Amino acid sequence: MLGRIDEVVFDCTEPLLLATFWSTVLGGDPVRRSDSWAYVDPPGWTRLAFQRVPEAKAVKNRVHLDVLVDDIGVATSAAITMGAVAVGGVVSDTAGSFQVLLDPEGNEWCVVRPPDPGLQASQE
Repeated sequence: MLGRIDEVVFDCTEPLLLATFWSTVLGGDPVRRSDSWAYVDPPGWTRLAFQRVPEAKAVKNRVHLDVLVDDIGVATSAAITMGAVAVGGVVSDTAGSFQVLLDPEGNEWCVVRPPDPGLQASQE
């Protein structure tokens, strides 16, 4: 092993805005370290940090966060209230269900649910 993840860093234009948004999604308190750096320490997970960069996001993320939720519809509605935007509809397959969302700066992320064990048993 070379090491362990210290933090996941997002390039952005408004670090404190994103730290505040993600603190409402995952918990923890947003911390402003400077005008160009903010972070949140979600309980039980790795720090999410946000660093100001001059360029805007231009393409789809190559990495995104999947957030496990109890109810995709409820979580999607709550995320939209917090400033997220839903992309498309809920996708479901044998691996479970997910809804793609964008954070306030357009970073893709998903709310996810594993498949219902009762549904799998009835299909066998």
